[in-house]
Amino acid sequence: MTAKVAVIYYSATGAVHALAQAVAEGAAAAGAGVRLRRVAELATGEAIDQNPRWRRHVEDAASIARAEVEDLAWADAFAFGTPTRFGAPAAQLKQFIDQTSVLWREGALADKPVTAFTSAFNRHGGSEATILSLGNVFYHWGALIVPPGFTDPVVSAAGGNPYGTSYVSGPAGGGPDAAALDAARYQGRRLAEITIRLLEGRRAAGDTAVPATARTS
Repeated sequence: MTAKVAVIYYSATGAVHALAQAVAEGAAAAGAGVRLRRVAELATGEAIDQNPRWRRHVEDAASIARAEVEDLAWADAFAFGTPTRFGAPAAQLKQFIDQTSVLWREGALADKPVTAFTSAFNRHGGSEATILSLGNVFYHWGALIVPPGFTDPVVSAAGGNPYGTSYVSGPAGGGPDAAALDAARYQGRRLAEITIRLLEGRRAAGDTAVPATARTS
């Protein structure tokens, strides 16, 4: 049985974009059907133009389809990527997440595996806090958090973040190195493999139940 994985991300200058592509590659390598989607940009053109790398990435990523809430309804599992903004997800990704209340009320996000990844300018710039902050959303959804943990040597080789792949761009602002991309591919593969096993188990058990829909707060 295959799985459907939605990789939803926001990237300003391209680092998270590269990680998202690697996560998608890893999930596809495990046999999953994948949708790679970027969320809408909220910044003004004037703000983007102040950073040439930001403007260049906006133009380069124009071919990536825009994320829609329907992508979450379609998927059996999710991977969310965002730059770190003061130890929290970027507003662009949060704005997308804030549109999911209907699916949440219907229970359509519950029991689905989910993972997260990020990039920051500084090594202690809030990468872990950003991923843990996204975890609060996943708890509310009733999703099943799938971290990479220390389950493969590539995690330690990329800096040892068991919560999710993280990349430190630094002043040079280059894209993720080979170690970070390997860790991201592993994270995507692990998410897909666990999702496939979960779906197979439910099918074997004859579980066709629809998640509970009583969400009233």
